[in-house]
Amino acid sequence: MNDLKDRVALITGASSGIGAATAILFARLGAKMSLTGRNKDNLKRVIEECTRVVPAETEPPLMVLAELCSEAQVTNLVDTTIKKFGRLDILVNNAGIFEFGSIETTSMAQYDRIMNVNVRSVYHLTTLCVPHLIKTRGNIVNVSSVGGTRSFAGELVYGMSKSAIDQMTSCTALELAAKGVRVNSVNPGLIVDTEAYARAGLSGDDFVKFVENMNEKHPLQRVGKSAEVAHAIAFLASGNASFVTGEHIHVDGGLHAVCLR
Repeated sequence: MNDLKDRVALITGASSGIGAATAILFARLGAKMSLTGRNKDNLKRVIEECTRVVPAETEPPLMVLAELCSEAQVTNLVDTTIKKFGRLDILVNNAGIFEFGSIETTSMAQYDRIMNVNVRSVYHLTTLCVPHLIKTRGNIVNVSSVGGTRSFAGELVYGMSKSAIDQMTSCTALELAAKGVRVNSVNPGLIVDTEAYARAGLSGDDFVKFVENMNEKHPLQRVGKSAEVAHAIAFLASGNASFVTGEHIHVDGGLHAVCLR
């Protein structure tokens, strides 16, 4: 994956979890990066870590604070990135939220919140980045979920949002293939070192019990780590995946292959 060196990547949700791990890995591989998130302190820490591991001749990442549900801030994110680097080679659509809820308990406000963050903002950012990616014959990696391809009770709208991202991945891969732009997704299982579940209200002993239960459900008998997903993202973004587009790679310890009860 050495061909990521000097390529320009825009990574959303880079302040924690999978986004942070991807940024740090890309830094090690010599990529130039525009990193965005909402938590300024966390994002600064990620950029400091990237700066520690980045090759000496590579400039440190650009930090752009942005609320991705704001069209003006997303437009500014893309404009600032292009102004800084003059090009865009890789878009990693990682930012998203997780919330529990069923058809009986999910309000329309919760539905709108999840779909706006997980789908609408991704669509908007992608539309703005595509013209730049066509110029460089670049690629897009969307961070979806095993919840986009399998059904899990109590995660209704989240699963719907990730199914939408999977379909967006497939459709845009077809639409952009002739222009040399590849589009793929990673579909993680439970990734334990993220803040998503804490933000959804699952913490303490409840989170420990949840992880123990999910350890048993994953065929590899454990949940995953952000760095494991980051390596799959780096593969898809690199020339090693030059003949891969429209693919959905499950990084889920085999969870997608299980007949769940």
